[in-house]
Amino acid sequence: MSKYLNEESITPEKTPRKEEEVEDTVQTNLETELLSAFDPIKRMNHGFKHFKIHEFNKHPDYYRKLAEKQEPKFLIFACSDSRVSPTNILNLRPGEAFMARNIANLVPEFNKLKQAGVGAIIEYAILALKVEVIVVIGHSRCGGIARLISLPDDETSYDFIDDWVSIGEPAKAKVIAEHPGASGEELQTLVEKESVRNSLRNLLSYPYVESGIANNTLKLLGRYYDFVRGEFQKLDDDDDNKPTTNIQESD
Repeated sequence: MSKYLNEESITPEKTPRKEEEVEDTVQTNLETELLSAFDPIKRMNHGFKHFKIHEFNKHPDYYRKLAEKQEPKFLIFACSDSRVSPTNILNLRPGEAFMARNIANLVPEFNKLKQAGVGAIIEYAILALKVEVIVVIGHSRCGGIARLISLPDDETSYDFIDDWVSIGEPAKAKVIAEHPGASGEELQTLVEKESVRNSLRNLLSYPYVESGIANNTLKLLGRYYDFVRGEFQKLDDDDDNKPTTNIQESD
C-alpha cells in the first residue's frame, strides 16, 4: 500500500508547474488507465487529482461555502447500476442533491419496522435539509427489474435481493394486467417505468412527504433514463411518455 501511495501521492507537487500542463497530464493518465490493467489505488488517486485540479481548486469560494453547510434542493432515488449516475447524467455538482441509490431505484411504503434506511433518508432530507424536490429515476436494462419479472419462476435464491425487488410487485402486476401480451424487452421497459410510478405512490405514504406536498414545499418527479438511446423521459402523472432529449439540448 505504501508503495502505491508514494508513487501516486495526492498531495500537490513541490515543484510548481503550469496549470494547463498538470491538467493535460492528469487527463492523459486517466485515459491511459482506462485502457490498461485495472489498478484500484491508481484509479482512485488519479480520479481525485482530476477532481482537485479541474473542480476543487478552480472554485474555492464554492467549496468553502459548501464546507459550512449543505443545502441540496433535490433528493434523488436512483439505481445502484454503475451506468446510471445522476451526478453525471444530470451534470450535478457536490451539494446539489442528496442521493439514495439502491437496487432498481425502489422506494418502499412507510414502515417503521422495515426498510428503516430508506425512511431515514426521506425523513432527514425533508425535515433537516428541507429539500424541495424528490426525483425517482428509473433506467433501461435494469437487472433488479429483470429479477422482479422472473419471480417466482427462477429457482435461483438470494439472501436479500428477492425480498427487496418484491417492493415492485404492484408495478409488475399492473403492467401484466394492462398489457397481457407483453414480453421480453417490451415487458421489461413497461415494468421499469411503472415501478417508478409505484415508488412515487409509495412516497405519499410518508407523513413528511404528504405534509410537504400539502404545504406546497415539496414536489415529486418521476424520470426514466434510457442509456441505450441517450434519452431522459418524464414519468409523472401528467406523463406524455415522450423523450425530453431535444428540450434539454435546446435549454
